[in-house]
Amino acid sequence: MEMITGSGGVTYAGGWKACGAFSGIKAAAADLALVVSESPATVAGVFTQNAVQAAPVRWCRDLVQRGTLQAVVINSGCANACTGPEGVAANRRVADDTGYALGLPAEWVAVCSTGTIGKKLPVEKIAAALPAAVQTLSEDGGVSAAEAIMTTDTVPKEAAAHFSVGGKTVRVGGMAKGAGMIAPNLATMLAFLTTDAAVPAPALQACLRDAVAHSFNRITIDGDTSTNDTVLLMANGASGVALDADHPDWPAFCEAVRLVASELARLIVKDAEGATRFVTITVKGAVDDADALRIARAIANSLLCKTAWFGGDPNWGRVVCAAGYAGARVDPDLIDVAFDELTAVRAGQPVAAFSDLESIVARPAFEILLDLHLGEAEESVYTCDCSYDYVRINAEYMT
Repeated sequence: MEMITGSGGVTYAGGWKACGAFSGIKAAAADLALVVSESPATVAGVFTQNAVQAAPVRWCRDLVQRGTLQAVVINSGCANACTGPEGVAANRRVADDTGYALGLPAEWVAVCSTGTIGKKLPVEKIAAALPAAVQTLSEDGGVSAAEAIMTTDTVPKEAAAHFSVGGKTVRVGGMAKGAGMIAPNLATMLAFLTTDAAVPAPALQACLRDAVAHSFNRITIDGDTSTNDTVLLMANGASGVALDADHPDWPAFCEAVRLVASELARLIVKDAEGATRFVTITVKGAVDDADALRIARAIANSLLCKTAWFGGDPNWGRVVCAAGYAGARVDPDLIDVAFDELTAVRAGQPVAAFSDLESIVARPAFEILLDLHLGEAEESVYTCDCSYDYVRINAEYMT
């Protein structure tokens, strides 16, 4: 299995084209992306668990239920959330206009939006930009599409993987956006994965759910789950390889999807708003997976932990405290805590001086490992610190 980053994205798989365009939603940056298959594709989707859901999320849910897709249109700069019936109509208009420009049924066009909640979607601007955008669709257009969906992101996020089946190459590629409002619970997060394998929709859905559970659902930046979170996986069969859950190479396909999703998830955390540290929280020795995950998420979302990491302060007391209130089974007299290679706490008691830990917490990336010594379960969550810039970005987001 080969993992590719930086040179492979949403058009890495055969039969996919993409582009990024300027429609005027943003003042001076690309804000409209298209991803199009040369033939109809099966589709799977996972969406936000937030009870407040944007119009495009509801549209995409219905499309996934139907199981067929050939294009995705994504705008940045406006979430089209909390916009009522007018927002629903605007979403339908974008699907209609995109379908018309591509010669496709509107019901084969996924619509996704990201940006400020409560703004009306400027459908006339999108409609005006679509004809020219369609003309720029290209197999090399993945990067421009990834750039067009950025909001507070500072870099585009792409990943790809491939493997062989009977002498033929199967490719999986993807792009994502997200840097804040990230705590997927399937944050303003969008991700689009494509493959040139032919896969029936039910199998594709099972594969995507597993991949999301071990990637996007293992990251958090600020504990906020967005109104617009959407992950789509689309399969068009251009490779000539047909796969399903009974195929001997099915595990390899699912591993490729998980690899791409995991890399995109990590890229989101690495580009978190104002972040200076990439932190892996691993909890082992838990009674079960659910307990391990509860504790890892509690630590990853703790503002006291996150601000300490920003300051280079190895305050392991905050880590143990978060483990204690996570709602999981913990015996404080059994807990070990390590920062990378150095054990800070053994059997609930400190064994390293804070000064010995400071150089580790000053690293741009480090791991905090908690061993509960209660069972065999282990889970990891990826997170970041919370800096002055995070506060500034979000304090000034609307002004």
